[in-house]
Amino acid sequence: MEYGSSHVRSAKGAGQGTAGRAVARATGRSTTYRAHEKGDVTMEAEAISGRMAAVAAHPVAELLDCPTATGSLLAGSSQRIDCDAGETVFRQHDACRGLYLVVSGQFLRKAERLNTRLTLGPARAGDLVELAAALGDGSHTYTLSTLTPGSLLLLPMAALQGAFESYPPLRMRLLEELAREVSRAYLSSCMNRTTPRRRHGSVAAN
Repeated sequence: MEYGSSHVRSAKGAGQGTAGRAVARATGRSTTYRAHEKGDVTMEAEAISGRMAAVAAHPVAELLDCPTATGSLLAGSSQRIDCDAGETVFRQHDACRGLYLVVSGQFLRKAERLNTRLTLGPARAGDLVELAAALGDGSHTYTLSTLTPGSLLLLPMAALQGAFESYPPLRMRLLEELAREVSRAYLSSCMNRTTPRRRHGSVAAN
């Protein structure tokens, strides 16, 4: 009986040792995987942040810097637009009247793509609005509405065209800013898609 009891205890102990080693190996692999995954996510986020910094918006004063005659043309034709909260400044697909500069308040940009409504983010004081429409085919690419009372400065299309003709570098500068704007939107969408996918992969692995 003593031998049998001792044998049973030994077998049980051996089983626990085997199970313990298996759990330890599995836990080690899981911990290593999570650490590796966390490192990948951190590195990817840092890389995207670095690229975001590289395409950061340039100051409006720098973008609209031009000779006195051209500047006077733009300033003389500019129109101030005051808005109450909840107003729609313009709608997607409508004809664009020109380039907008946010003076005060907060505005929200929304668009419809393939029957899906998208929130493109806010526009705040100092932001240029609708570079794509003003420099493209003249149709608004999204809808702009007000979140708070605010005001904008409108640079009419005719004045913009006149400024581009008298000072071509201005158009090139704005085209470069539009390219940076598109890059920021793309990188932001990449960052938003990466985090959920990584988390889902981590749950599946565990």
